[in-house]
Amino acid sequence: MHVSDLTKQYDGKRVVDGVSFSIPKGKVLSLIGPNGAGKSSLFRSILGQVPYAGTIQFHLAGGYPAHPKIGYVPQSPSFDRGYPISVLDFFAAAISRWPVFLPVPAHLRERVEGCLARVHGEALLHKRIGTLSGGELQRVLLAMALEPIPQILILDEPLSGVDVGGEHLVLDMLDEIRQKYDLSILFSTHDFSTLRHYADKVILLQQTILKTGTPGEVLSSPEFRSVFHLDLGEKGGSAQ
Repeated sequence: MHVSDLTKQYDGKRVVDGVSFSIPKGKVLSLIGPNGAGKSSLFRSILGQVPYAGTIQFHLAGGYPAHPKIGYVPQSPSFDRGYPISVLDFFAAAISRWPVFLPVPAHLRERVEGCLARVHGEALLHKRIGTLSGGELQRVLLAMALEPIPQILILDEPLSGVDVGGEHLVLDMLDEIRQKYDLSILFSTHDFSTLRHYADKVILLQQTILKTGTPGEVLSSPEFRSVFHLDLGEKGGSAQ
């Protein structure tokens, strides 16, 4: 995927300004920046959810079809935790529009089980959505984004709401999926400690691209220190 001079405006104000980058097949690109830097607007532009100026191209030579399947995992959604719906009901309704108030037929249940197996989440099938931990909910949302298997996977703050112990489990799972299905991953995060282990390339965004490079190059850059007022050097860290 190649993004060239992408610009997005809201009410005459540029929230994304002249952004250009490429992400090769099978690679992981992380987007970092302060709140309001334009990360979600950039994602929504790539997903075709909002109009934008500039170009987004998918190259056949890189293995993508003309209109590739893009899987998307939004930031942890807010919902009524007391709502009496199981993962099975929720998932079946999402991928097939099966009414949540009707029993799920056997063929659809098998399909949901297969989707959850991709993220090692079979045990979540009958859990109530409202009782899931942050990490469990991310597994369910990720399984939904992988049905059908996309060529590009976009995740908006996938570690949001996930406890410290679960962060590496989620990222290890993403790495496993990337290798198994040879897809490209684009994700945003505020947890800088994960970048050196999981990202091939990092973009520091604040409406426009301030710095791009390897995790080490970006985290040790003057641009990073100026935006986050942190000096991570070669160690990495997190900003919540």
